[in-house]
Amino acid sequence: MTTTLVFLGLLMAGVVWWLVRQTLHVKPWLGAGVEGVQDFGIAGAGAAKGLAPVKVALAVFLAVATSLFALFLSAYDIRMELSDWRPLQEPDLLWFNSALLVLGSAALQWGWNGAKKGDETQRNRGLMAGGVFAMAFIVGQLVVWQELNAAGFSISANPANAFFYTLTAIHGLHLLGGLVAWLKTANRVWRGDDPARIDLGVELCTVYWHYLLVVWLVLFGLLLST
Repeated sequence: MTTTLVFLGLLMAGVVWWLVRQTLHVKPWLGAGVEGVQDFGIAGAGAAKGLAPVKVALAVFLAVATSLFALFLSAYDIRMELSDWRPLQEPDLLWFNSALLVLGSAALQWGWNGAKKGDETQRNRGLMAGGVFAMAFIVGQLVVWQELNAAGFSISANPANAFFYTLTAIHGLHLLGGLVAWLKTANRVWRGDDPARIDLGVELCTVYWHYLLVVWLVLFGLLLST
């Protein structure tokens, strides 16, 4: 469990590094791009300095989410020490689902790379592929739940079962939340909106998908090892 918490600490450090990197690239003497940072309905003092407030909001949200996952993992560690804990055999389908999440994260990174070099076709294709892989991952997780429940591993049968459903549900809900932002960005692509706003949306989705991928790998590794 100590190793898991160290991973989460490193994850949080990565979030901070991303935000600091954005700040270092700010050029307050340039007025261009101020309109573009008023994305997702968020604007404020940060826009005047060239740093999108939504980036700060995302960093804060990821910090809170990391704390939430850390609390659940700590509870997992404490609960598994009791005598009624019977480890759950994870379905093989989880490996396939994990691959889908990796592909989704890679697709969005590819799209973000396209945005940074002004290739709108690559950007849009990466964005769409990332969302499709994410939705496939969620469907795959629901299939895993159905398989476990059909095999008699219900949420109330064992504390290990309850934690499995809880941890995967929390992760899935965070991914569903990310799909809301993804849909908004995809809609902007469809409408032919301002490229700067679309680029920002792709960047935020990419960072969020990378975050959820790392969290999932930590969760999956913990479930496999216990």
